[in-house]
Amino acid sequence: MIQVGIIGSGFIGPAHIEALRRLGFVEVVALCDASLELAQAKARQLNIPHAYADVDALLAHPGLQVVHNCTPNFLHASVNRQILRAGKHVFSEKPLCMTSEEARELELMVRDAGVIHGVSFVYRQFAMVQQAASMMRAGHAGRLFSAYGGYHQDWMLLENDFNWRVDAAQGGVSRAVADIGSHWCDTVQFVTGRRIVEVMADLAIVWPTRKASVGAQATFSEHDDATQYRDVAVTTEDAGSVLFRFDDGSKGCFSVSQVCAGRKNRLHFDINASACSLAWDQETPQQLLIGHRSQPNQLLSDDPSLLNRDVAGQANFPGGHSEGWPDAFKNMMGNFYRAVQSGKMPAAGEPHFASFSDGANVMYIIDAIIKSHQQRRWVSVEQ
Repeated sequence: MIQVGIIGSGFIGPAHIEALRRLGFVEVVALCDASLELAQAKARQLNIPHAYADVDALLAHPGLQVVHNCTPNFLHASVNRQILRAGKHVFSEKPLCMTSEEARELELMVRDAGVIHGVSFVYRQFAMVQQAASMMRAGHAGRLFSAYGGYHQDWMLLENDFNWRVDAAQGGVSRAVADIGSHWCDTVQFVTGRRIVEVMADLAIVWPTRKASVGAQATFSEHDDATQYRDVAVTTEDAGSVLFRFDDGSKGCFSVSQVCAGRKNRLHFDINASACSLAWDQETPQQLLIGHRSQPNQLLSDDPSLLNRDVAGQANFPGGHSEGWPDAFKNMMGNFYRAVQSGKMPAAGEPHFASFSDGANVMYIIDAIIKSHQQRRWVSVEQ
């Protein structure tokens, strides 16, 4: 059994733990959180034998091989550094860090450390996203023309919707773009096999002042009529639109919004190419639309027997059985831990996952988007 430690037990930490337990050959043996009391309470709740309030103490746990960084954004870079210095394999929540400078540093550190490294860009792990990418790689879709789409949510719609991500000191100078636009960029770059190299962005803050709960409030939680609030100035975007250019000259655009009423978690894309178009929507994740000019469109389902042979294993159940986000998360963890077992990062053509280099690339895109919005011009993405 591969022994694993988890740092951070908020919204995303338990999702990591659930996916790891489904693998069958990974054991979560230790959990670390902001205080020992909190860590012990969460460890009891999640049936984890050891609890720590200090990252270095967790890293010294006997037999620990892999560590997952599930902390808030502002801790990602520092905790990733600690894990790498300890020589442990590392799986980081996204974003990899908060600045391009940190991204460059972490890329260099992970190369020197010689460990297996991953970043939690989960949407590339859906079976139908894998199918779209396989079709693009094989040339079945033809020459890439353009890519369109977006990622829309409504959990920040109200003036009194508030979360640590709103605070630039904790979440970073970008919110909607960094939090969900990062997923869209990674997913579409993965499907097309192209890099976004230039951007033109227009971002928006719809609530310049938000009402934050005086007490602690969990992510995606409901409001109580008795809740007391304080006014907080907002400097991070709620929504935005981005034009972009790929490295092969093809173009596209996407939008992000956390204030789109009725859209709970809609990442969607249209990939337009010379032979067909490929369209996918995370809110109906088991379908891939294959669009044609001179014949009826196809709506492909995630039946393993219908998928390309190189991705059929990413559909976990026979056709007609519901699969979704937790199953994509399991796929991601499975691919990562098979690399841990082999002791090497995946080679071309092998099932893989987003690496620290992929995470750094997305940070460079976010940085260019913020600069573009501020300077009102096209900005090149660091390569």
